[in-house]
Amino acid sequence: MGTPDVLVVGAGPAGSVAGLLLARAGVRVRIVDRASFPRDKLCGDTINPGTLARFRALGVADGIERRSARVDGMIVTGARGEAVQGCYPADAWGCAILRRDLDALLLDQAMAAGCQFDSGIVVSRALRADGRVAGVALGGCRHESRMVAPVTIAADGRRSAIAFELGAARHPGRPRRWAIGAYYHGVAPYHGAAPNAAAAARDAVFGEMHIRPGRYVGVAPVAPDLTNVCLVKPSRPADDELRDPAALLSRTVNRDPWLRERFAKATLATRPVVLGPLAVDARPPALDGLLFAGDAAGFVDPMTGDGLRFAVRGAELAAAAALEALADGWAGVHARLAAARRREFAWKHRFNRALRALVGSPSAIDLAAFGARIAPWTIRALIARAGDCA
Repeated sequence: MGTPDVLVVGAGPAGSVAGLLLARAGVRVRIVDRASFPRDKLCGDTINPGTLARFRALGVADGIERRSARVDGMIVTGARGEAVQGCYPADAWGCAILRRDLDALLLDQAMAAGCQFDSGIVVSRALRADGRVAGVALGGCRHESRMVAPVTIAADGRRSAIAFELGAARHPGRPRRWAIGAYYHGVAPYHGAAPNAAAAARDAVFGEMHIRPGRYVGVAPVAPDLTNVCLVKPSRPADDELRDPAALLSRTVNRDPWLRERFAKATLATRPVVLGPLAVDARPPALDGLLFAGDAAGFVDPMTGDGLRFAVRGAELAAAAALEALADGWAGVHARLAAARRREFAWKHRFNRALRALVGSPSAIDLAAFGARIAPWTIRALIARAGDCA
């Protein structure tokens, strides 16, 4: 390929979607990642209806839907035993798919569109000269090599080497949450009362979020006899619970009244993965030659399941900005991209903050459960908004 027009650092959903769109526009794109694909990644493994709609609009949904399990809605339970459950609108649904499969499918689509992909590439920093970014440096300072390009898109995740080296990202003092995730065999399915006749007729499948004091547990069936379980909890240095994550997960499900019977015969299918601290504050700098996408542009709390939608839509915006810069130069590009991101994401960030405050209160969960019984349309509207169905 020679020197690409755009160098994309990171081959996750944001990097692959940005590369795909740019390659379709005739741009020479090189995607690099330190990992070889397919690769495992800690994730809740669910795609909400709004994200699935974006994949359909991009023409990449067929393979995803063939490899995934349909998700018809969500159930949220509280510490006092109450539950709120609701289906997505009749013409909308999400899906559950192994993250290794999703990422590989999207990367394959990007390569089919013309992107060059190189694995095993460790990016250490952005190359800066005359107030702009001209590519990236690879490896350590003693054996550093370079990749150059007129445009670099940093899509290298919440621990972005580029963002941290530039001082554009940091771990805040609060909150300090860690995630512990694993797959289980033998989890009994949830059998709740379907919220409506249509859901009952199709034997609706729900994603689950179980809110407990100081922590929450996400449960998602991703394949026959394979269930994703992800615990998110606060943690500080010398946290004894994190020393044995398998035992921590076992205690969590076996002590929980909503989960213990369903996990009575369950066995771990994989070793647990621990990730944290989760929170990252990111403020992408306005450097000519450099754009950010995905978690590198700002990490989203995993509880609300919006990370993939923000990654995909953010990649679309970054790709459009890259095309603008290639065609007309960098004047105003960062300001217009920042404004577009605010228009696209600000309302959902506010909604997510309010929702986290709601589900963090046991009394609020009880009130929501009562509301679901007397005014179920309010819960359906909340579920639809959370799932980006509009």
